[in-house]
Amino acid sequence: MRIALFTETFLPKIDGIVTRLCYTIEHLQRDGNQVLVIAPSGGVAEYKGARVYGVSGFPLPLYPELKIALPRPAIGSVLEEFQADIIHVVNPAVLGLAGIFYSKMLNIPLVASYHTHLPKYLQHYGLQSLEGLLWELLKAGHNQATLNLCTSTAMIEELTAHGIKRLYLWQKGVDTELFHPQLASVSMRSHLSQNHPESPLLLYVGRLSAEKEIERMRAILEAIPAARLALVGDGPHRQALKEHFHGTNTYFVGYLTGRELASAFASADVFIFPSRTETLGLVLLEAMAAGCPVVAARSGGIPDIVTDGVNGYLFEPGEQLSMSDSGAIKAVMNLLQHQQKHHTMRENARLEAEKWGWAAATQQLQNYYHKAISVHN
Repeated sequence: MRIALFTETFLPKIDGIVTRLCYTIEHLQRDGNQVLVIAPSGGVAEYKGARVYGVSGFPLPLYPELKIALPRPAIGSVLEEFQADIIHVVNPAVLGLAGIFYSKMLNIPLVASYHTHLPKYLQHYGLQSLEGLLWELLKAGHNQATLNLCTSTAMIEELTAHGIKRLYLWQKGVDTELFHPQLASVSMRSHLSQNHPESPLLLYVGRLSAEKEIERMRAILEAIPAARLALVGDGPHRQALKEHFHGTNTYFVGYLTGRELASAFASADVFIFPSRTETLGLVLLEAMAAGCPVVAARSGGIPDIVTDGVNGYLFEPGEQLSMSDSGAIKAVMNLLQHQQKHHTMRENARLEAEKWGWAAATQQLQNYYHKAISVHN
C-alpha cells in the first residue's frame, strides 16, 4: 500500500504520538508499504525510508513546542505525485484538514485517529467555555473518515457519546526489546537521584505541561520526605513547575531518549502519572516493559493498561489536590515499604507489556487500511 500520513506533530518533537508514529512507520515500511509523512517543517526529511514532506507553520502561542502548519496547495501536488491508496490523518486539527480535503478531492479512502484529548486540555488553559464548540469541530472532521481509530476503549465510549461514528480500537504497542528491566543501573539511579541512590526514587516521564497535572506529585514528596522525584522531559510549564517544587527533592532531568530513557525507567522504584487527560498513556507501557511499577490516575485510557493491584496501582484523581492524592500516597508507600509486593509488581508489569508488540499493532492497522479501502470502493 501507498499510505499518506498527515500529522500535526512529528520529529524532532518527542511525545507519545510521535513515538507511536515512528514505530508504525518503521513497521509499515518493513512490511513493504510506502509511506509519505506530511508534517510541520523543521524536522527530518526522511524516516526509516519514508519521505517526510514538511509544511511551514508557526509556534502555538500557549504551547511553543507545537507548530501550527497551515494547509497549502502544494500538498495536493505532492499527494497526486505519490498516488496514495489511503490517507491517514492523525489528530485532524489544522494540517489534518488538508488530508480530509484531498481525500474528497482525489477520491482516496480516509482513516482518522484520535490521540490527544483536546477538549479536556481546555480547562487547563482557561478555555473550558470552548469545549462544546471543539467537540462539534472534532465530530465534523472525524465523521468525514471511513474509519476512526482510538487507542483505548474509554476513548471509544467518549467519542461515541459525542456523536463520532465508525470507531475502532487501535491496540497499544511498546518496544519490549529496548525497554527492559535489565537496563537498570546504579549510575542512572545516581544521576536521577542527584547522587542519592539509596533514597526511594520516583519518576515521571512526559511533557511538562499544565494538562499533565504534575503539581499533584508534591503531596507525595511531602508525605515521603526521604523520596526523590525525577521529572524527565520538557515543555511550556517547566518554569512554573520549578517554582511549585522549590524546596523539594525534585530534579528536572530534561529529555532522555533511547537506552538512556529505558535505563531511567528500569532504575526507578515507582513511575507516577497523575494526568487525567490521557487517551492511552503510552509512556506507562514503556515503564511497565522496563519493570517499573506504575501509580496512575484512574482516568481516560489508563485502565486499559494498568490493572489495579496486579501490575500497578490506580488512584481516584478527584478535582482538588488534597482530595486526590491520598490514594496515590498510599499506593506509593505500599510499593516502597513492601519489597515482595514491589518485586511482584515489577514482574507483572513486564509480563503485561510483553503482550503488546509494535508488529501486531501495525498489522492490525494495515487490516484497518484494507477495510477502509474495501468500504470506500
